Amino acid sequence: MEAGNEDPPPQHDSKKNDSEDAGYGPPADSSSSNIDDTMSDSDPEALAQVSSGPAYSVFSKKTKRWIVTMIAFSSFVSPMTANIYFPALVPIARDLDVSVSMINLTLTTYMIFQAIAPTLVGDLADAAGRRPAFLICFIIYIFANLGLALQKDFAALLVLRMVQSAGSSGTVALSFAVIADVAVSAERGKYMGIVGAGINIGPALSPVFGGLLAEYLGWPAIFWFCMIYAAVWLLPYALTVPETCRNVVGNGSLPAQSWWNMTAVDLCRARRRKSKGESTGVARTKQKLRFPNPFNTLKVAFEKDLALLLLYGTLTYLVFILIAATLSTELEAIYHYSDLQLGLCYLPYGVGCCFAAVMQGYILDNNYRRIARKIGFIIDYKRGDDLRSFPIEKARIIPACPFLFAGVAAVIAYGWVLHFETHVAGPLVLLFLIGLCVTGSFSILNTLLVDLYPEAPATAVAAMNLVRCLFGAGGTAVIEYMLRAMGRGWTFTFWGLVLVVFSPILWVLTKWGPAWREERRVRKLKGGEKETAVTSPP
Repeated sequence: MEAGNEDPPPQHDSKKNDSEDAGYGPPADSSSSNIDDTMSDSDPEALAQVSSGPAYSVFSKKTKRWIVTMIAFSSFVSPMTANIYFPALVPIARDLDVSVSMINLTLTTYMIFQAIAPTLVGDLADAAGRRPAFLICFIIYIFANLGLALQKDFAALLVLRMVQSAGSSGTVALSFAVIADVAVSAERGKYMGIVGAGINIGPALSPVFGGLLAEYLGWPAIFWFCMIYAAVWLLPYALTVPETCRNVVGNGSLPAQSWWNMTAVDLCRARRRKSKGESTGVARTKQKLRFPNPFNTLKVAFEKDLALLLLYGTLTYLVFILIAATLSTELEAIYHYSDLQLGLCYLPYGVGCCFAAVMQGYILDNNYRRIARKIGFIIDYKRGDDLRSFPIEKARIIPACPFLFAGVAAVIAYGWVLHFETHVAGPLVLLFLIGLCVTGSFSILNTLLVDLYPEAPATAVAAMNLVRCLFGAGGTAVIEYMLRAMGRGWTFTFWGLVLVVFSPILWVLTKWGPAWREERRVRKLKGGEKETAVTSPP
């Protein structure tokens, strides 16, 4: 199956497109700014700006769908790898003749690399392109799983799990970055929802897969499954999925100059044209691979609006990851379920996550259009919007608030139904609501993060990944002590109230976020920084 570009328009400056959608460039045409008052809220054509400028993305709808489909399947890898391992902890400890606490050490080291690796992958993807980053990650991941399936030693297990984490954990940041490459802000929610579905299915289905594989085929089958999944994904990606990084191919009309940015199909065509002496396109400087700079990720955490967003997003993530981490042990203690039954109990949570991912896209895009109509803002689906005059923080945060507070109520209720050991239907229904509301809120905040840092979206998501994984490692280390000291009801009430106490952060972002965003834009212009790339020191 081949996924190519449409016939490219005349060459253009790719920086212009990025800056317009980010609010980092000149405003839209003045003629479109001064629209007639007769174009009221009731006129849907008022939302469709006619522009003669270059498109934000020249990829056809068919190609976009293919890209997003492949990216959604890649985003499944990281959460799947983290969770599919859980049902096999006891048999692995038994076969390797070590304690379960020693096997738990592999979980800690996995999370450490899960936090660090995306800081390298994100910077590599923003500088050299999405394709080389994806290819490197998946090749590392395939060989790590091969080693894990064959190893019979704890030291090898410990080291290879770290390598496996390094290969898989960057895929989430890459997936969100690709969406930022091909979708304007007005339709980004829909595509982010599709990718979010892939991310959220992983924690729900992978424990079931892990339990089935470990019980009927043995625990090495888990790693064979992961290796086969990655290899089956990698082949069509290498052959047909085009480079989308705007620092490399602009809006998709600029030909990739380096072989690692070309699909296998395009590479064969380029070599055929070269052998015939035909022109291969406009001469441009080739992208040079360099060692990624992890400190670019830390820059994100020092921006005022992004730091607050990272903090609240991390707290939201921490709440649902603590529920997922303790689900099997708590249900086993109350209901005495088998490993397979415990794995099946993750399904309501996963179904809720999937519903959230689908609903999120429509809700975000509809709210974006609603606010645009309200303030008389003209949406440019072709070139992208100048967000300097649009309250993107408000457009994203308002839909998240009802989900968030419904999720807080579900978290608190979940703790107390466990405390009173009610029928299993109680916690399962609440798990569905937690997946729908809490995880859905986290996905919406991730969408806002990409909107606020469009010049390097992979780096921005990597920053979120770094902070949430470090907090997650600390949270999972203390949650068992909290459950023993405070009980199930008060423990989850505490975490629900944490989200309530810190919720004014969302109001602060809607109030002062636009000014901070403009302050960052002006600072970058005065500092002479490029607006479409984050450069690293030589």
